[in-house]
Amino acid sequence: MQDRAIRSLSLIPSKHHEETFEESLYRHLRAAPWWLASTGIHAAAFLVLSVLVGSGGAERALGQTLQGEVAAPEVVLDEEPLPPEVDPTPPVDEDEKVKEVVAIDESRREDEAETDPSMVEEEDRFEDPRPDRGLFEGSGDNLLAGIGGNASRFGSGRGSGHRNLKWIAGDDRWEPSMDAGLRWLRRHQGRDGAWDGDGFEANCTGNRCGGAGAALYDPGLTGVSLLAFLGAGETHKSEKHGTVVRSGLRYLMGIQDAEGCFGPRTSSHFTYNHAIAALAMTEAYGLTGSPLFRAKAQAGIDFVTQCQNPYLAWRYGVKPQDNDTSVTGWMVMALKSAAVAGLAVDPGSFDGARAWLDRVTEPEYGRAGYTARGNGPARPQELMDRFPADRSESLTAVAVLTRIFCGAKEGDEMVRKGADLLLQCLPVFDEAAGTVDHYYWYYGSLAMFQVGGRHWDAWRKAMAPAILETQRRDAADCRYGSWDPVDPWGPEGGRVYSTALNTMDLQVYFRYEKVFGAK
Repeated sequence: MQDRAIRSLSLIPSKHHEETFEESLYRHLRAAPWWLASTGIHAAAFLVLSVLVGSGGAERALGQTLQGEVAAPEVVLDEEPLPPEVDPTPPVDEDEKVKEVVAIDESRREDEAETDPSMVEEEDRFEDPRPDRGLFEGSGDNLLAGIGGNASRFGSGRGSGHRNLKWIAGDDRWEPSMDAGLRWLRRHQGRDGAWDGDGFEANCTGNRCGGAGAALYDPGLTGVSLLAFLGAGETHKSEKHGTVVRSGLRYLMGIQDAEGCFGPRTSSHFTYNHAIAALAMTEAYGLTGSPLFRAKAQAGIDFVTQCQNPYLAWRYGVKPQDNDTSVTGWMVMALKSAAVAGLAVDPGSFDGARAWLDRVTEPEYGRAGYTARGNGPARPQELMDRFPADRSESLTAVAVLTRIFCGAKEGDEMVRKGADLLLQCLPVFDEAAGTVDHYYWYYGSLAMFQVGGRHWDAWRKAMAPAILETQRRDAADCRYGSWDPVDPWGPEGGRVYSTALNTMDLQVYFRYEKVFGAK
């Protein structure tokens, strides 16, 4: 009901606004059946074109006609004024002004990428097949805040959160930092739409960025990079980054096999790739309602279910008989996103995840293990001494968030105990001490934001310097906007991984609605 009321308000002109012909036309077309609206659009376009031919406006009118859309009037509702927008350009230190600045060509990606509108044109022939209902009604369902294109369906969204990010976060660095991260990802996307873990430097301008990752994680890196754009409200139809999102989604759709798995199964770790890619495809569908993504998203979710061990969770492969908390976290995020988007999800999958978390969580302290109670986060063998497992509570963070997304009630004992542990292990960027852990910080940010209160307040204050002050900020450097991959998984995920995760960290305020409500 509230959803429909919000959409109805968007069509009511303000009492201080005199309705124009174009606005009236739009309003009536929105109320008409689709076939009548289509006829009206073409008739109106022909009329406007004929009028403008004699006044030099024919070319502009023809361009609008070919787009096949009528722009919605901007409606100004009576509300409190928003804080001023933040200039995304980072401040330049006075000492740096004497240095020669070589500007990075931010438009290169759009110029070089083939702008193929076929995805948009094909989609426009369909209607959103999902039921017209509020997807956040009921406990535990208020999850995915679809930011942007379909905000009325998926919560308050970026339409309010992002524009007020400076005010909400209490720090005017969050938004420009997030935007710089997205621009770096845009510049380093491959021509095939993928983010190449070990080959992204082919897209560098000037100096090479460094920080290559492993080649076998390209599907997952593409998924996590797309999640950063989707989390910022960018879709395949967006003006700013639409080409990037469209190209990335095409890549994922092209590497999905007949069983629904995204990417090859040449490595035992392919389930990481699949889980993250499935989450990205599901969020793309949930955010847009596009029928182009529904079948691919559903197939990806079906494969998630196929991979799950009976009555428990996930690890490497299809029903591998062993489980781990890390893979399980990504799988549950994909399933919950699918459930909120209206895709078919087996409720038993959440039961199995809860059973696994109960098995690996210490009841006294709430600490979650990797493959059993008492064992810490995994590390590459050669980095175990550099990054001691006791410097991170990454799996506890995964467990807290997963419990919440699996339907834990407010005040849940294991959620509270886990959050208390995270309070004792706040983000600190100290390479020498081995405390840098982008993976932990991402899950910790999502979990502590959900818990809220003093837990989130303490985490936010520690996270801000750990992330904001470590981003590459020299505009003359191709690394500008990225983060160095100096955490335990940097050698495998590389600069793409660290940049995508930290960019999503900065979207925590408007990426997921609070399941337990604002506090």
